[in-house]
Amino acid sequence: MPSNIDDAATGAKHDIALTQGPDEQHRGSVAAHATELPPVLEGKGTLSVLYESESDDFPTTEELHTLRRVSDKIPWSAYTVAFVELTERFSYYGTIVVFTNFIQQPFPDGSRTGAGGVHGQSGALGKGQRASTGLSTFNQFWVYFTPLFGAYVADTYLGRYKTICISLGIAIIGHIILTVSAVPSVLANSSGALACFIIGLIVLGVGTGGFKPNISPLVAEQLPLTKMKVVTTKTGERVLVDPAVTSSRVYHYFYLFINIGALVGQISMVYSEKFVGFWLSFFLPTVLLLICPLIMWACRKKYMRSPPQGSVLSKALRLFLRGNSGRWSINPVRTYKKLHDGTFWENVKPSHISSNQRPKWMTFDDQWVDEVRRGFHACSVFLWLPLYWLTYNQLNNNLTSQAATMKLNGLPNDILSNLDPFALIILIPICDHVIYPLLRRKKINFSPIKKITCGFYTGSAAMIWACVIQAYIYRQSVCGKYASGEDSATGACAPVDLNVWAQTGSYVLIAVSEIFTSITSLEYAFSKAPRNMRSLVFAFALFMNAFSAAIGQAFVSLSADPLLEWNYGVMAVLSFVGGTGFWFQFRGLDKQEDELNMLPTGHLGTSEDLKDLERSLNHDVHDAKELKT
Repeated sequence: MPSNIDDAATGAKHDIALTQGPDEQHRGSVAAHATELPPVLEGKGTLSVLYESESDDFPTTEELHTLRRVSDKIPWSAYTVAFVELTERFSYYGTIVVFTNFIQQPFPDGSRTGAGGVHGQSGALGKGQRASTGLSTFNQFWVYFTPLFGAYVADTYLGRYKTICISLGIAIIGHIILTVSAVPSVLANSSGALACFIIGLIVLGVGTGGFKPNISPLVAEQLPLTKMKVVTTKTGERVLVDPAVTSSRVYHYFYLFINIGALVGQISMVYSEKFVGFWLSFFLPTVLLLICPLIMWACRKKYMRSPPQGSVLSKALRLFLRGNSGRWSINPVRTYKKLHDGTFWENVKPSHISSNQRPKWMTFDDQWVDEVRRGFHACSVFLWLPLYWLTYNQLNNNLTSQAATMKLNGLPNDILSNLDPFALIILIPICDHVIYPLLRRKKINFSPIKKITCGFYTGSAAMIWACVIQAYIYRQSVCGKYASGEDSATGACAPVDLNVWAQTGSYVLIAVSEIFTSITSLEYAFSKAPRNMRSLVFAFALFMNAFSAAIGQAFVSLSADPLLEWNYGVMAVLSFVGGTGFWFQFRGLDKQEDELNMLPTGHLGTSEDLKDLERSLNHDVHDAKELKT
């Protein structure tokens, strides 16, 4: 390998962008472009420069600041992906909504299936609130930890489409095992039923882990527009069609589909549990999940797919470690200054490293380094999310248990959790059609960072509401601060005279916080991740929920009488502190939002691509010398 392959005639250095096509929206050979720029100039790929320079509708700086931003049209293929998510979420949430009663509550008198009937409390294993909270928290951790592996397999080996299909098959097996655990003959042996239930929980988590990080980027990848453009509407108004606005709209409706599935699944399965038994509330979701593979197969030729590109993660991590090299010191002040001197990512770009010192794994261009930098920034944003998810995770365990101590008037105690998806179904279209367009017309930049911050604060408000409700329960209960009756000397306590609908405020506030934080995190993961690492960045965002569940295990001791007021109060404080810290750390990213979204697409190749490129350049140099002689 020659130590220097500079071409004196063109000033070009080797760059893997030479072996790659341009952005998907602008395919074609470099020779087809009328330009005098070489495809590589001083080690930097110029394909993205060609795209911007030849595009008449690319916005100017003034247009970026003055024109109203609108969404592009959403293709029907995106809706089919969203429907697959709807069906899968019906199955998942329809199953987990009954977990608390299945684990915590004992068998009702005279029942073999666990059904409580009109006035009874459904139950099966009778392990108590701490056990139900512990297993529910483990499930929250598991289903958000396994996406790291599902994303790696998709980005490196199988691609998103194949990984989704295989994961659906695994999830179906998990649902079948859960159904077996709730069959009356199995429930007769509570220890065996619990073991079967835990196995089903683990298998279901593996399937969910392969599905979740890949379905989210797949829906946005169906959008044809990848760069901003200026268009004139029928009314004569010039507007800016912004892919970020389009992806935001897609993820709002994607989340809407999620919550339609969750709402229908949870309501129907809660009543199945109450009037038939737990086996039906596990079996029906299994049947619905069988629809998903059929839809994926029927639309297999219609989907835009991103093929796997090998060990992308290892290259990104090597790049990050190389950037850290020589910056760490025993002196923390010196370390901080070196890490934040503005050269961390610039110094690891291929154009800054001579060809004879460039490592073999560096088979990408400068633009890909910029994309990786943007992806790491996104991951640092997600690091605050566990403090928010602590509040959300109260939905399916402690708030459900709280409802059981209140006046139900014939309602199942776990039906109130459906107020969350119900509120989302109402609020998401209002945000998309009224609130967000109004803010854009008023030139108010309600950026992703501001949205996520507001989500922290509304989550904190939801926990304050729950804390106040719990205080009233303790005040009115004949058992005092042992309202659930688990450790009361008087035995089982009667529900307090407080209507269960008083919990509405908590669920609605959590729904608002999801719109601001959860949906925005999906948008942020897609818009900031490198194209060939989108599943991994999504998985990292999801992993924050798993990390939150692990933190939540430390608070399990607060998840029972007489400490439930402390439980909700601590969650409120943590979410408020998290939102404040998040805002102060990342408020500067607001000004960089457009810059980060408009980074040119990087190009990543293999070592063989690099060798072919060097041979090609050496051949061109030889031909040029012969022409001169």
